Amino acid sequence: MNTSNKPEVWLRGPLPEIPDLLQPAAHALLQSAEEVQRYTEDFPEKELWTKPAGRASVGFHLQHITGVLDRMFTYAEGQALSDLQFEYLQNEGRASEEIKVDTLVKAFKEKVGEALEIFKNTPEDILAKKRTVGRKKLPSSVIGLYFHAAEHSQRHVGQLLVTVSVLKLG
Repeated sequence: MNTSNKPEVWLRGPLPEIPDLLQPAAHALLQSAEEVQRYTEDFPEKELWTKPAGRASVGFHLQHITGVLDRMFTYAEGQALSDLQFEYLQNEGRASEEIKVDTLVKAFKEKVGEALEIFKNTPEDILAKKRTVGRKKLPSSVIGLYFHAAEHSQRHVGQLLVTVSVLKLG
């Protein structure tokens, strides 16, 4: 889908079935998915785990944004992370020739799709419900976790763009 001539997602209007209070988070996640797709087109597989100037690799950013979405939505449900989620977290950024760019992009886009389905089924009256994060049980709320998932994705997509740009120049 070529989105380069379209306005940013948030300027395209409300998303059907998404509650009003979750529109900004949904827009940000969709923007992230579009940008990830665009920035990784024709990205060389051999550079997936390269860390320019010791910074995080493209592979790390792709794994991390997917993992953060999964973790934040687990916390929003009031659940603790599973052993599988901890294992995924520990392996974020671990180089593997078997992992491909397209696979990581697809996983992120699927996770964004899952997030949008959750948003569609989230009554606005639960958004202020208190939730905790991590083993330290740090305070948050359902909407706080949803917002963090979206803004954290945006932050890492920006870092991914810089890393892709540097690697394509080199």
